[in-house]
Amino acid sequence: MLNYSDFFKESEMRDALFAGTEHLWDALKQLSNCISNRLRPNVSTLSRSGSVVVETTTLENGAVIHEGAFLNGEDIEIGAGSVVEPSAYINGPAIIGPDTEVRHGAYIRGNVFTGADCVIGHCTEVKHSALLGGSAAGHFAYIGDSILGAVNLGAGTKLGNFKIVDSNVVARVEGQRFQTGLRKFGVIMGDGCQTGCNSTTAPGTIMSKNVLLYPNVNASGYYSSGSIVKLRQKVEILDRERR
Repeated sequence: MLNYSDFFKESEMRDALFAGTEHLWDALKQLSNCISNRLRPNVSTLSRSGSVVVETTTLENGAVIHEGAFLNGEDIEIGAGSVVEPSAYINGPAIIGPDTEVRHGAYIRGNVFTGADCVIGHCTEVKHSALLGGSAAGHFAYIGDSILGAVNLGAGTKLGNFKIVDSNVVARVEGQRFQTGLRKFGVIMGDGCQTGCNSTTAPGTIMSKNVLLYPNVNASGYYSSGSIVKLRQKVEILDRERR
């Protein structure tokens, strides 16, 4: 019903991730295997104290891991030209694509793939997710059990992935309900989407290409390509001297 090629530009990881799937969210079920099949660890020889890189290190491919960054596990790949800043924490398995920034205070919790030119910013947490390339989450974001194309997440964006009641996530698409079989499923967000500051998405949200989610909106369900999702609120302005 929803074709992944209508959401994301062509790439090897895109095609592998969605190979054989019936529905978009089925890709999340094979994400860990896709990462394992492509992982080429290249940080196992770094000087460490426990899981901490104790000095700034430049890899053979030009990637830079700064002093004070944390790397936990031998199953981590850092792409050419990427930068891991001090106090960032990467827990494997993880593939960090080329020319990607993992900024100060970022937390990568494992089973994470990023393509090229991504940003995982300050106080941003990512787990069990694929950022397929050109994906930016610069400030205070949460990305869990999600697949993102070339998108930009405004500061404080939270992609909810876990229902507060004890049941699997249901995807709602154009009046139809689909049992995903997933207890955790965040968002699938196509190329060109943008979210405003402090916006949130409910578990199982699906956004096609070029959706604009305005600040402070709580989104859920399915949004077709080019949608604008706004929150209307009444603002009252008072005179401080006459209150």
